[in-house]
Amino acid sequence: MRTSILRMLAAGALAIGLTGTASAQEFPSRSLKFVVPFAAGSATDAVARILGEHVSKNLGKPVVIENLAGASGVIAAQNVARAEPDGHTVLITTNTTHGANQSLLKHVPYDAINSFEAVGKLGTITLALATNPAVPAKTVQEFVAYAKANPGKLTFGAGSSSSRIAGEMLKSLAGLDITYVPYRSNPQAITDLLGGQINIVFADISTTLPQIKAGAVNGLAVSTARRSVLAPDLPTMAEGGVKGYDLAAWFAAFVPARTPRSTVDTLNRALTAAVNDPATKERLLAAGVEPETSTPDELKAFVGTEIAKWAEIVKAAGIQPE
Repeated sequence: MRTSILRMLAAGALAIGLTGTASAQEFPSRSLKFVVPFAAGSATDAVARILGEHVSKNLGKPVVIENLAGASGVIAAQNVARAEPDGHTVLITTNTTHGANQSLLKHVPYDAINSFEAVGKLGTITLALATNPAVPAKTVQEFVAYAKANPGKLTFGAGSSSSRIAGEMLKSLAGLDITYVPYRSNPQAITDLLGGQINIVFADISTTLPQIKAGAVNGLAVSTARRSVLAPDLPTMAEGGVKGYDLAAWFAAFVPARTPRSTVDTLNRALTAAVNDPATKERLLAAGVEPETSTPDELKAFVGTEIAKWAEIVKAAGIQPE
């Protein structure tokens, strides 16, 4: 009797083990969902859609894009953190949810490190300072002079944490009094910039550059310490006289905590292959994104350093958590 029971238990354990192995090998077993914390038309949305096409071909399953904009990415991040940890729900996000929110918000209902498994970096992006043509300034120096001559009269819109911090850094480093106007996404802020409801926007270059090239807004500078290869004619903020100004945003992929490492590695390989694909690279660059990849472990360590970095920026800018 004892022998029979032991055999039954052993057979059951073997069956469970085989089932687990089969499940791991079957990933993905259905369509994947790329959750984006910003509206359609945003840079993050573009990254998700461009990479999603390649990943779909690579893994043989459809990739559906779901935009959950609002609350500085909290809605989307929470949605993914609570999803089934099987790799089929992927957060395609930025330093907003995994760097800046931890300092900008009083309460963040997820842990940027422990609520997720890091999959890999996807790219970086430069921000550009754009102004409504009604603002009489063609350079950063002229804008700073005009803003100082009109304290409290100008407004800057921002639809992401990176954009918010970019504007706050300008205020802090140049000593300006400009009012912050929040938006759900940067494309919405650009719309109001075009309509004259706000005066300036600091937003990802993929959103600002088309309007700058069309002459609809004035492009004054880029946010990084070096000029962007995508807009070499735009000077840096430092070149414009705002010394010490250097800011860039980044994109990365995450899945819910406790997702099997084998599944994480499969996603990392698929996304890395997508980012490194020559045709995809061209599309990313055309969208204003400079391709970049990493291992899951490298991204996890990077998030830790980014949280500390953005905390320093927020403190230096004198921003109070909301």
